[in-house]
Amino acid sequence: MSTAFASFVAGSLRLERFTFVDVGCSGGIDPAWRVFGERLRALAFDASVDECERLTAAEEHPEVRYIAGFVGLPSDHPFAAQVAGKHRYVRNFFQRSSAGRIAELQQERLKSASLEEKLQHNAWGMTKLADPNKVVVVPSVLKDLGWSDVDLIKIDIDGPDFEVLHSFDGRFDELGLLSARLEVNLNGGPDSWEHTFHNTDRFMRARGFELLALDVRNYAMSALPSPFAITSPAQSVTGRPFQAEAFYARDPAGPDWSTLAAAMKPEKLAKLAAIFSVWNQPDAAAEILLAFRDRLTALFDIDSGLELLAGQAQAQTGATAAIPYRDYIAAFEAGAPTFYPPAWVPYTPATPRSRLAAAYKAFVDPDSVSR
Repeated sequence: MSTAFASFVAGSLRLERFTFVDVGCSGGIDPAWRVFGERLRALAFDASVDECERLTAAEEHPEVRYIAGFVGLPSDHPFAAQVAGKHRYVRNFFQRSSAGRIAELQQERLKSASLEEKLQHNAWGMTKLADPNKVVVVPSVLKDLGWSDVDLIKIDIDGPDFEVLHSFDGRFDELGLLSARLEVNLNGGPDSWEHTFHNTDRFMRARGFELLALDVRNYAMSALPSPFAITSPAQSVTGRPFQAEAFYARDPAGPDWSTLAAAMKPEKLAKLAAIFSVWNQPDAAAEILLAFRDRLTALFDIDSGLELLAGQAQAQTGATAAIPYRDYIAAFEAGAPTFYPPAWVPYTPATPRSRLAAAYKAFVDPDSVSR
């Protein structure tokens, strides 16, 4: 992850802050957003009172706040009635996977662990928790604080994520929301109330957001001796897709969003480009700079911004030394096929012989499994 361009944008902000809402902040907010320095404003929520107290004690930024509470919907919200009594994890295979077994073993070990170790492993259920009967509604908290402008929301709470997302319904435009990072489930059924990727995607697209990236997590099944075949049995290249981080954002440079683009202030456009860059999408950030060059020029030097983004793009390909933006584009146009990624090579599963060898090695040297 590169924050060079975001830091460059942060230095240009004069009228606006970068406002971030983190629902599920165990471990602290993403440090990437701290590049906005004094222009940063963040509100973070977690069900663990212990974790919020720990984070508050360690926090040095005066505009980063932590609130302990179970986040959800008000009882009279239409979607609250729709999901009431429903099981959140439909067709969930996690407990049948080696990842599920590892989670069980870890939970057993953590019972006697220190508070710091429990929090480090996100075992918030073993810490002092907020009152589950006093549901915190994030948009209401924002209203009480007088925060009317939010650039990014992140929701990752392993459960009522889709319900929390519905709490923002009808408020995205009034908040000026630019982007959202959402945990989604890739297993489930067809019902519209389920917390699945297809429902989240439909919800976000209907409200003017485009999918920018999808980071998929795969989990190995317990039928295979995965602890001996791969170094990380919980998350692997061989397992079933289980969950993902879905990255959504406004697309003012898109063909259907001219009205949106016209209404966005230069600093909002600049912050959106910064988000794209932090999310490892430098091409999308460069598109913002080129599409709205005339409006962004007053904030910063566009060519300098393009140099940073070109360097980021080249670093992602493993280039040892970045060439200037104009040379980079010229090289692409002169020999586009050389810019294509290498042909995909399918994963070749380990052979029975290699698996037995790995199992024997693990037997004689148990520590090798975790290394």
